[in-house]
Amino acid sequence: MRIALFADIHANLEALEAVLADSNSMSCDEYICLGDIVGYNADPVACLEKIQAMGCPVVKGNHDEEASSDLGLDTMNPVAAQALQWTRDQLSEDQKNWLRNLRMVRQVHDFTVVHSTLDQPDAWHYVTNKFDAMSNFSFQYTQVCFHGHTHVPKFYVKAQRVSEVPGDSIKVEEGSKYFINTGSVGQPRDGEWKACYTIYDTETQEITFRRVEYDIQATQQKIIDAGLPPVLASRLNDGR
Repeated sequence: MRIALFADIHANLEALEAVLADSNSMSCDEYICLGDIVGYNADPVACLEKIQAMGCPVVKGNHDEEASSDLGLDTMNPVAAQALQWTRDQLSEDQKNWLRNLRMVRQVHDFTVVHSTLDQPDAWHYVTNKFDAMSNFSFQYTQVCFHGHTHVPKFYVKAQRVSEVPGDSIKVEEGSKYFINTGSVGQPRDGEWKACYTIYDTETQEITFRRVEYDIQATQQKIIDAGLPPVLASRLNDGR
């Protein structure tokens, strides 16, 4: 079985459609969304409707939570706050309720999925290095866990010690644990503009990052036309 796992769509419809087309060409059997369907970009409703129609397992991201809330945004980065308020104005109450009721953590088959971390999934901690990953491993009871949130694809492996393993693919080995960031579909932040997602082949036990080109100019024009902060369009070119 080949499972496509993707996170941080952030209302980028062109990137999401490209990822789904690529995963279909790779003969993926199942799909799992690791949160942040909305936020930043200009197609929150279309992206949400597409994920809902897929009926795949989904966990809640911090932007999903904020977009479905009516709490103030004063403590947020001004750009993120403006985009979130705009997103709130686009979503229906039913859509907000759907986002609000998403689970923070799920076990699918024999692995776990979460948006941020397992130790405090609702605190939205960022795992940016092996030291951050150590705390997560203490709460990880399956061999493999997938997450998102940082928008940067990474493999963290716990054997004798915790290490960050470079590369675009890894094989699950007996005796080790794996905490894997699937990268971002809609707003990569690792210096590469192409959409990123992950394929887990449960037969070969190989986990691979995939990068996919999409119509970035169309996404950027939608951001400008919606009146969202222009920096949200320009940053897509830089993968930041």
